[in-house]
Amino acid sequence: MKSLLFNAAYWVSFWAVFSMFNPAAAQSGLFDSNEVLHIKLSGSFSNLLGNRDGASENFPFVLSCPNSDSSTLEIPVEVKTRGHFRKMSANCDYPPLLIQFPKDGAQASSIFGEQHKLKLVMPCASDEYLIREWLVYELYNLITPKSFRARLVRVTLDDERSKKKMPPFYGILLEEEKQVAKRNAMVAVDRKLQPNQVAQESFLNMAVFEYLIANTDWSIQYLQNIKLLAQDSLGVPFAVPYDFDHAGMVNAPYARPTEELLMKSVRERRYRGYCMDDLKFFEPVIALYNQLKPQIYALFADCALLDAKYKKSNAQFLDDFYTAINTPKIWQKDFGYPCNKNGTGHIVIKGLRED
Repeated sequence: MKSLLFNAAYWVSFWAVFSMFNPAAAQSGLFDSNEVLHIKLSGSFSNLLGNRDGASENFPFVLSCPNSDSSTLEIPVEVKTRGHFRKMSANCDYPPLLIQFPKDGAQASSIFGEQHKLKLVMPCASDEYLIREWLVYELYNLITPKSFRARLVRVTLDDERSKKKMPPFYGILLEEEKQVAKRNAMVAVDRKLQPNQVAQESFLNMAVFEYLIANTDWSIQYLQNIKLLAQDSLGVPFAVPYDFDHAGMVNAPYARPTEELLMKSVRERRYRGYCMDDLKFFEPVIALYNQLKPQIYALFADCALLDAKYKKSNAQFLDDFYTAINTPKIWQKDFGYPCNKNGTGHIVIKGLRED
């Protein structure tokens, strides 16, 4: 898988030709394209952005974007603030938003036809960190289809109470949990369980991914930045991660490791799986990441939205990961860390929910 800007010309040409013979293909789903989607939200932002304390209230807005026939699609929606850490004005410039669509109407035959509630991740500090987080979602899409798809959008805010135009910025639209489940012929479940009760191979792939990106802000026990999918309501669940702004790979200026972990920086990697006596189960996981190595590097190297300095530092960050997983002495120590009773690898942290 290549990055958005590396593949843009190819996909535009492909769909232009394909759509001539298959008109239905011209109106693909929201997450079926890697092209940056331009959207505009029109409404009272003074009311919306002022609603960042306590319970969130819905406000009427209009979401507009280019339609497949070059017209403008306009959809009446309701928007509210969400989250916890990023919702607080002391932490972020913009809070995350939840966009709720009507059951029928203009969006039914558009790219939003299958959407009910969409999370819109807004820039907390700047576009730079949001683009990095979007690429982390893209990275996990390489690992498994049991992952949230993310669409990079260019957002324009049209405040009905202000004549001053606000500059556009990047945002991330996240696939709904039920759609991730449907795409994988599964159902969403919500249970209280221990990490060793979820599907082992999937869990290890996910836990090593979190180690790769240096993210410790998750837990199975509290469903902290984790959703669960299963074949049915009684099936063995699969853990699906999301919300990566505290990862070392993103390196947001506000990100700090929790004090209980005794870590100096979010750039420090700490494996947060559970204790396993037999480390041989990590071997196919390591093989998978080695197989995907060229694609993982290319995802960042080929993205024109990243500056050269970050690309260089991130390449070194990936180098360190691949040195670790290909050096038995290092990965056996790191992945065995949860077994160390004197360490912090077994600590369960109840974090701040972003829902």
